[in-house]
Amino acid sequence: MHSIQGKIIKGIAGFYYVYVQDEADTRGKIYECKAKGVFRKDNIKPLVGDDVLMDVLDEAEQLGNIAQILPRRNELIRPAVANIDQALVIFAIVKPEPNFNLLDRFLIMMEKQGLNSVICFNKQDIATKKEKQELRRAYESCGYRVLFASARKRQGLKELKCLLEGKTTAMAGPSGVGKSSIINRLNPKANMEIGDISRKIERGKHTTRHSEIIALHRNTYIMDTPGFTSLQLFDMEKEELKDYYPEFEKYEEGCRFAGCVHINEPDCKVKEALEEGRISSVRYHNYKMLYEELREQKRY
Repeated sequence: MHSIQGKIIKGIAGFYYVYVQDEADTRGKIYECKAKGVFRKDNIKPLVGDDVLMDVLDEAEQLGNIAQILPRRNELIRPAVANIDQALVIFAIVKPEPNFNLLDRFLIMMEKQGLNSVICFNKQDIATKKEKQELRRAYESCGYRVLFASARKRQGLKELKCLLEGKTTAMAGPSGVGKSSIINRLNPKANMEIGDISRKIERGKHTTRHSEIIALHRNTYIMDTPGFTSLQLFDMEKEELKDYYPEFEKYEEGCRFAGCVHINEPDCKVKEALEEGRISSVRYHNYKMLYEELREQKRY
């Protein structure tokens, strides 16, 4: 029996699927593993994204045991994954129209967990110049990197590849925006790897979709994170919310009241900047909606 290092790319019903890079095969190998009982005893749960040492039990069948979880760089709570370097959120510019409230929720959630986010708007080939300019202005002014792409026309993919290189990126967005088309454009072999996992995980075919990692190429992974159609901000006080809108920061010092939440207070510099068009009305409108949601939560 020998040990090798790999990365957990999927976990289902107590089985973990560990991807091992292979010099001879660019697709690498996927081993089906159980975790040793010592983890349960120590109350440690292996996570998708964990780098692990694995004892190979059967090379031909690609079966193993996870013997050790290597130190984690970070750990996200929602989704429960490890060792993520950045987040990529994908929305369509049109068809479907972007749900900015959902986009802001995602950005807040990632920022709260200490991750940088990149926003990619797909379907740029069917959008107007004005639509693109408005989106760029709204989100670049908050400090986010904004990319435009078209999976159909293969536009913007080179820039996206450069951003993903050498990193593990959590990828999210609602259905219908072209996430899987982008993944397939970035690496046509991704389908083969997904197929390989599916064959290995027949038992997982009918389960709720879990986060899973796709190896694009050496040391470059993307994690498809399902379930981002509605995100709730339960674990936050309403007064905290403003801290996750970076564009408010430079105006806050001028507000009359310390701790101003920029809703109903007089002499609020954030609202003044909004009226003068220096803060996006779309972003501010979402801020108010989310603030109300958090206020209502605390009442019940």
